[in-house]
Amino acid sequence: MRTPPPLAGGAQGPDALRPLLAVTLDALRDGAAARRGPLPADGPQAVTDRLRAAAEPVLPERGTGPEAALRTLVHALAAGAADPADPLCAAHLHCPPLAVAAAADLAASALNPSMDSWDQAPAASALEALVTRAIAAEIHPDADALVTTGGTESNQLAVLLARETPPAQGNRHPLRLVVGANAHHSLPRAAWLLGLPDPVTVPAPTGTLDPAALDAALTSLGGPPGTILVAATAGTTDAGLIDPLDDIADLCAAHGARLHIDAAYGGGLLFSDVRRKLLRGIDRAHTLTLDLHKLGWQPAAAGLLAVRDPRDLAALTHRADYLNADDDTDAGLPDLLGRSLRTTRRPDILKIAVTLKALGRRGIGDLVDRVCDQAQRFAALVEAHPRFELYDTPAISTVLFRPVHADDTDLAHTRRKLLTAGTAVLGRADLGGRRWLKATLLNPHTRADDLAALLALATPQPERPEGTTP
Repeated sequence: MRTPPPLAGGAQGPDALRPLLAVTLDALRDGAAARRGPLPADGPQAVTDRLRAAAEPVLPERGTGPEAALRTLVHALAAGAADPADPLCAAHLHCPPLAVAAAADLAASALNPSMDSWDQAPAASALEALVTRAIAAEIHPDADALVTTGGTESNQLAVLLARETPPAQGNRHPLRLVVGANAHHSLPRAAWLLGLPDPVTVPAPTGTLDPAALDAALTSLGGPPGTILVAATAGTTDAGLIDPLDDIADLCAAHGARLHIDAAYGGGLLFSDVRRKLLRGIDRAHTLTLDLHKLGWQPAAAGLLAVRDPRDLAALTHRADYLNADDDTDAGLPDLLGRSLRTTRRPDILKIAVTLKALGRRGIGDLVDRVCDQAQRFAALVEAHPRFELYDTPAISTVLFRPVHADDTDLAHTRRKLLTAGTAVLGRADLGGRRWLKATLLNPHTRADDLAALLALATPQPERPEGTTP
């Protein structure tokens, strides 16, 4: 019989990984050089054809060996990637991960703890408890937090916990979810998944939830305390806007409503001494979504759900004898099954913990301030350019802008033309009845000339008569 391939863990694992890492890193470098930009050129079909040529046969009768497989497929993936580390890749809330976080993620993969029982993850479970409580304490001194796959899972958990927390008075009433028109799509989706009535949607005429309209909606709904969940947003997906959190918290308190704040994007401002004040009122939320794979520079996934009252987490309690038998729990083995709706899950906390320890609050806050400052500079470039208009001063690091004389169709065409050429990746947003180009700046290494290049690429070019050359 052949000797089986080496494993990543154990005392010999690092020696087995070392030569493979060299091959992998070379393939990443060469693939990025072959791409020559933020996105592969020539559009979806060309990308698929190139990837197919590298990947097939997907399941050969005899394998190529690890080095050749890594070299071929990592190179193909890097050459065909949308690279958030390229300053001209600025469409989405998709950050370039820090090298130290990616290195920690490698260690997590090699060790491969499973975070569903203590005997599969002794140290990782202790680390998760320490780090989640430390992060939660940034929001409220008594809070706890769960690790999630991101904003969608966190928002779904928040709605579930609200549904399962009994109201303060007597009989059960169906939970009603109230969201702003600016809310993330995962919130109404969570209501659908959990069998709740359709959410009540409150207008957001300026891009943020309108407190007067919220007051009217809460008055109309009525119901016992605890039967309404209001979801506010700190960092909208389209424009990075922050709802008036303190005013919303006041209304929730007055009407006996529970408050969830989706701060998947804006929660990173907590690390900034300069911009933390933009989140005033965030400590009043019952639950809070936070994504460190946005303003935290972590490889996905690195989501969190903070809970102001840890007793609310009792709703997630679940028993499976092979994971958390009562006698094991009574004997002192930590029960991890109630820390997530997932069973097998990676130790995503390691990369977060390494980053926090390596950079500290000031280091992470500096990165937050850098990208927010970049957004201010880019907005100033737009305002000064005669052929562009700016939606508004950026609240975080998202800038909406559009060519002055272009219609919505022209704008969509310009964006797709850049994508197909592979020269720049810009997002789009429909806000205020108009379509806008969107630049989401999350790369702390972006320079002033990168911002100028991004605007130059988005500048409409005059149509050339057929047969002429530039």
